[in-house]
Amino acid sequence: MTRPEEQRLLDARISLTQQIDRSGVVLSSRLAGAFLNVPRHLFVPVFYRREGDRFIPWRRTDGDADEWLAAVYTDDSLITEVDDIHAEDAPGGGVAGVPTSSSTAPGLMADMLDALDVHEQHEVLEAGTGTGYNAAVLSILAGDRHVTTIDRTGNLTSKAGPRLNSAGFDPLVLHGDAARDLPAGTVYDRIIATASVRRIPPAWLTRLRTGGIMVVPIKGTLAGGMVARLTKLPDGTAAGHILHTPAAFMPLRDGTPPSGEVPDAVTGPSRDTCLSGRSLDDWTFSFFAQLHLPPGLIRTYARTADALHVTTLYDPADGSAAQIADLPEGPPRVTVDGPRDLWAPVETAHRLWQVLNRPRREWFTIEATTNQQTVSYTAPDGRTQRWTL
Repeated sequence: MTRPEEQRLLDARISLTQQIDRSGVVLSSRLAGAFLNVPRHLFVPVFYRREGDRFIPWRRTDGDADEWLAAVYTDDSLITEVDDIHAEDAPGGGVAGVPTSSSTAPGLMADMLDALDVHEQHEVLEAGTGTGYNAAVLSILAGDRHVTTIDRTGNLTSKAGPRLNSAGFDPLVLHGDAARDLPAGTVYDRIIATASVRRIPPAWLTRLRTGGIMVVPIKGTLAGGMVARLTKLPDGTAAGHILHTPAAFMPLRDGTPPSGEVPDAVTGPSRDTCLSGRSLDDWTFSFFAQLHLPPGLIRTYARTADALHVTTLYDPADGSAAQIADLPEGPPRVTVDGPRDLWAPVETAHRLWQVLNRPRREWFTIEATTNQQTVSYTAPDGRTQRWTL
């Protein structure tokens, strides 16, 4: 590598670290040093850029190399896999589908790593290897011999391992279900997930050492995911709070196929509602709404030919469905089918959210055992609301 190339890559890492710092993340000198010393471009040599309804693979050799490098070292997430097709394996014309893996925005990574508070020789478990970039940062913070990273997708772990080695790191990279396939007998001082879960897997709770910390994105079908930071207490409970940062990580994959298909049309009784389906696109509310909805709920949304917004909720557990359509005139209209009105708890949640003065997510606490997991909010008057995950 020529000296100008070395300087260009160093300048790119400095620029990224400055972007993270300006974003408001608490960036300690150790964490800043980790981002300065991990070359992100080695872990995302190819990623997708969106063009219309397609995802086009982008390599440094595709056009302007400086533009590609600037994109890699921008504080933004980079999509690396769409419908299980890695960007490196995609045809030149790209693919259409749903993103299934990405390199997390470095600013969000830094926020979660700051909350994780990793020190040298901490035993660290990362659930969701992805590109390996986060594992590399963890390797600097804890020492690579103390980092274990697991991913269910063999194509990702087979690529991440060699890239970590090429960057000078040698953590334990495992192919398996990160919620279950943990090395026998190992306990961890820190656990971090880079994919979301609906509930914290019991194995993470039992394998976290007393006094240890875990940072886990928790998300259902709605946009407003949350990141929880919990500490393991002597009685085995993990307790903590929700971070201020909203996060919509892709779900941790466990090999279980989707449990049902959302109906295109819902036929049944209809009624007016004062709440548009678009309210679920508001991350400040959808986080709260998710607490009131069943765990297996699926949500889709679309626009009709005349540009009207339509949201559909479906619960495969009992076949209940609700469709909420904005109308050209008058209030939105709800059509329901099945044994339950799925929109009613959203309306109830929205009223309570307003009564509680639209509480921010960082005002909520979380408690988890292997049997029960709850999120709580205590109002200034001392009254506490609790929801079961």
